[in-house]
Amino acid sequence: MTSELSKFDATRAAEYAVQSRIALAGYDACHELAACLLSASLGHGSAASILVIGAGGSGLEVLATGRLERNWHFTAVDPSPPMLGLAEEAVRAAGLSATTSFLLGTVQDVPTDAPFDAATLIGVLHHLQGRAAKRAILAAIAERLKRSAPFVLAGNRGAYAGNARFLSAWRTRWRMAGATDEEIEAKIGKILQGADPPDCDRDVETMLAEAGFCAPELFFSSLFWGGWIATRRP
Repeated sequence: MTSELSKFDATRAAEYAVQSRIALAGYDACHELAACLLSASLGHGSAASILVIGAGGSGLEVLATGRLERNWHFTAVDPSPPMLGLAEEAVRAAGLSATTSFLLGTVQDVPTDAPFDAATLIGVLHHLQGRAAKRAILAAIAERLKRSAPFVLAGNRGAYAGNARFLSAWRTRWRMAGATDEEIEAKIGKILQGADPPDCDRDVETMLAEAGFCAPELFFSSLFWGGWIATRRP
């Protein structure tokens, strides 16, 4: 985790809210749809506990869902102090601090004795090196969920170098935002640094099944990015 964590230093954290919306066309829509799907799964107006792994940065997992479901409590977990700090600021500004707990650490630091009603893992999986690390985090999340609990997973999939058209479109996104060619290459290089996305949609679905989830449904796709909702196996 050390190499993955080093990417999300104070410099990366400071620009995260803006840069993530350029790198991912539909950043807000993905989080809003995730909130809608969790609400549809658990029932609007219900009381629920939600585990948010990789919550640092914009805190949008909490913001989008917390505004929709005022009776839900969130446990927001992230190993990067500057990234978690940004999320705390955003949650505080939105008036959602009373229903959000923050934990500096990883999913392994979350107790298993009080299973959650749902969980999210957004923008994390493709930063983890190797299949074993990806399966481990998915299995650890499953271990902390109630049976039949919904789980939202979103992140990049597919080898970047294997899709020249998508890579070119990615560069054009930055150009549309006013970046120079030199800035574009620097930003793309930062994104690709140490990245190891799953091979394809089927690979993601296989890892979910191996970790204890079933019935995955793709609900969002934007270039390399995909978003799924699955269910903890009953």
